[in-house]
Amino acid sequence: MALPKMHRLKRRHEFSAVYQSGLRRSTPHLTLRALQHAGAAIPRAGSSEVYQGRSETQQATQIGISISQKVSKRAVVRNRIRRQIQAAFWELLPQVLSGWSLVVVVRPSATQCDYWQILQELKQLLMDAEVLDGH
Repeated sequence: MALPKMHRLKRRHEFSAVYQSGLRRSTPHLTLRALQHAGAAIPRAGSSEVYQGRSETQQATQIGISISQKVSKRAVVRNRIRRQIQAAFWELLPQVLSGWSLVVVVRPSATQCDYWQILQELKQLLMDAEVLDGH
């Protein structure tokens, strides 16, 4: 299942801004680029804010996935990896702080990964970049 529209990076200039100014964290199969929006309101630790009830002043975190043909020439393989990353984000999205632009870059070695490896690496990347709330 695809990410909600409000959580998608769509335009080339949005991806470019994250690549140029964002921080980078890497694992053996994935690389995360993360850029915090200027003036983004970060919820305080211990707040009772729930994912669905975020205030309107906070900008939703936007996520993009980049998988080149270097990963696999076969679109079927690239799409499977993209769907696994989207499913992992569905699971992690309630814990992700608002006000971030994230781009996940897939490395060629990711073709050998299953969903649980991708979920674990993605969670590790988000913790390293301090994008997860309270983790």
